[in-house]
Amino acid sequence: MPPRPRPSESTQEELSGALGGTIGAASAVAEVTRRLLAYFSSDAVQPGDRLPPERQLALTLGVGRSAVREALAALEILGVVNVRPGSGTYLRGRASELLPQTLSWGLLINTPQTEELIGVRHGLEVQAARLAAQSATPELLDEMEQQLLTMEGSTGDYETFVAADMRFHQAVALASQNALISDLLQTVRSLIRVWVERSMHDSAHAQLAVKDHRALFEAISAGDADQAAAAMNIHMESALQRLSKYLDRD
Repeated sequence: MPPRPRPSESTQEELSGALGGTIGAASAVAEVTRRLLAYFSSDAVQPGDRLPPERQLALTLGVGRSAVREALAALEILGVVNVRPGSGTYLRGRASELLPQTLSWGLLINTPQTEELIGVRHGLEVQAARLAAQSATPELLDEMEQQLLTMEGSTGDYETFVAADMRFHQAVALASQNALISDLLQTVRSLIRVWVERSMHDSAHAQLAVKDHRALFEAISAGDADQAAAAMNIHMESALQRLSKYLDRD
């Protein structure tokens, strides 16, 4: 019996059938993620297989390559796929085995679950800030300050701004010295990152976010746990209001 073709060698018709056809314009990243998870759980692809290239996936699903790239980036953070520079993207294991709790959340499938994830993040971030004020190391304080300076200098460069914002929050989570909170926040942030990126396209919003982060950093640096928690709460409320406008549009 001849060997089964690897997924990266599949015909367009075979791939279209496995992925369920093209996708409409609304919530493209969420739908790409859902389709890929279903694809990974089928017999069409096995753990260790190389996935079709981004351009083929985008063509098959009828979406832009950026939607495929963002979906794969989230799945890599979650450990579903492995991106090997110069080689391609490979499936690590069955999605059904790797993501039971994430799948139950809906993994960005629609607005209600996204709002629930934002609520989960809110509570975790406030607790992380409180603990960080008590446990932050000089190295992590330096990292927070560096990312804050990057944010202050890139309020008109939204891609750079969002990346620095994410790294700032990662440093706060690590400074909490609580591995569970840090891991949970990393997962939740990866799931809502597309919404954060969409919402940050206004210099006034960016400047407000800088102000929030500066107040948070000063409270953590001062070792004031209550003030750090309060500052994070204010920041999360502001971020939720901004994100809600974009969630309502979809």
